[in-house]
Amino acid sequence: MSLPVLSQVRVSGRVFDITQRKPLDGVSVLSTSGGGTSTDVNGRYTIIVNEKDSIWFSYLGKPTPKVAVLAIPNTQNFETALHVNIASLKEVVVMPRNYRVDSLQNRADYARAFNFRRPNLETLTSITPSGAVGLDINEFIRMFQFGRNRRMAGFQERLLREETEKYIDHRFNRPLIIKLTQLRGPELDTFISWYRPTVEFTESTTEYEFQAYIKRSFLSYQRFRRMMGEGKKED
Repeated sequence: MSLPVLSQVRVSGRVFDITQRKPLDGVSVLSTSGGGTSTDVNGRYTIIVNEKDSIWFSYLGKPTPKVAVLAIPNTQNFETALHVNIASLKEVVVMPRNYRVDSLQNRADYARAFNFRRPNLETLTSITPSGAVGLDINEFIRMFQFGRNRRMAGFQERLLREETEKYIDHRFNRPLIIKLTQLRGPELDTFISWYRPTVEFTESTTEYEFQAYIKRSFLSYQRFRRMMGEGKKED
């Protein structure tokens, strides 16, 4: 059974902060078919998608709702404003730009694994062009490939775990920690090991909250080091 060929659409535009005046650099632009790009220093982007795709934007780990490509009035100038006040980001150390690019490239390189779903009753059925419901023989065969499914599920889990760790590294990065704590060398390594945040916290906090966490952690680290120093003197 041949599948209908979907035409492709080029969507271009700009992304601004909440004031709708200042462009945002490094915003991820993603599509439901797995494509992605990021905005440049002028907030501009261009992405090639299928006509039945939806696209959405993601900045600092916070995604926007998806917008159907067919519902975009002007695909050559689709502008949007995110709930971000760029003025509040002036004190933030610029994160490495290659994180988002690398993440998108990794998703593209391993799209088959990232998009893997175990076969189930829902995926076994297919709808023909006439509207009839039938059995998808390929999905039926795949359902009984137990070893292959386990390997793919394990590979997908590992990729997602690695992506999570890289995201934490991206936000809990050495330049930012050094700026806020002035730690260097072994002490910096110890601090990073002791106070590495969870992915839930990393994904849910603003830059202000994230920096406040590092500062509080540094105060806790200093208190502990002082206690250890006083204990050695008593000995």
